[in-house]
Order: sequence, then structure tokens, then C-alpha cells
Amino acid sequence: MDEAAFRQARDEINRLPCVFTRALLAKEAVCALAVRLAIGERETLACRDPLARAACAELYGLLRQNSAFALHLRDTARILPHALTMKIECGGLRGLQAIFDTEAPAPDVHKLVRQAIETYGELGALPFSRIVQGVAAWQLRRRRG
Repeated sequence: MDEAAFRQARDEINRLPCVFTRALLAKEAVCALAVRLAIGERETLACRDPLARAACAELYGLLRQNSAFALHLRDTARILPHALTMKIECGGLRGLQAIFDTEAPAPDVHKLVRQAIETYGELGALPFSRIVQGVAAWQLRRRRG
């Protein structure tokens, strides 16, 4: 399957893509609302709840915006390389986990977003200076070779 056909099939099948797909597929996080979908030999994730997905999208946007300095980004609107996206998703969720749920083995996206909204009233009020420390500290696993 060529890349254009894959993207078209993915967009038709997955109308509500998970915002934190990369972190979930890398098993760096979990989410009770994520649904796995197979397209050809590839796997993608969808969200079951449009409101939860909107909250996750808001969180990701805030993580990306607040992590710009730590990641040496000048333009936060441009498309980021995979490694930086992983750093924002995984590191951001680890930073959020350090605030709310230090005992869990992996960040639970929906649970953390819900706790953040309950505690701070809105996602924009989160202590991003602490969360961005998780983004800066997170590193991709090294390939074995």
C-alpha cells in the first residue's frame, strides 16, 4: 500500500484519531478510551469520546507551546520531526504523571487529563514549568545493534 492510499484509508476509517497515538503505540502511556484499528499491516488508534479527544488536543497544544524553549523551537506551528513529537507526547505525559499519579507504571492519558481539569479547572492553568521538565528529560530508546 502506498503512503497516499494509506493516509486516505486511515482518514476514512479513523474519523477521531487519538492525539497521543505515538506515545500509546510505543507503550509509553495507556488510555482507556483508545481503540486500536488495523489498516493493512499498520495500526492506528481512535478515541471513543469526542469531548475527551478535544481535551487531549488542547493539552497537546499547550505542551507543544510550553515546551518550545526546552526543545529549542522557534516556530511551534511547523510540522515537527518524529523524535520531537515523541518527546512532547511521552515527556509531557510523564511530567503530568509526576504531578498527579506517581505510583502508576505508565501515564494514563484520560485519567491524567481528567485529574488536571478537576484540580486546576482548566488545562491552561497547569504548572507547565514542572511538566516541561519531563519533556526535557525524556529520551527515545536507543536501537539495539
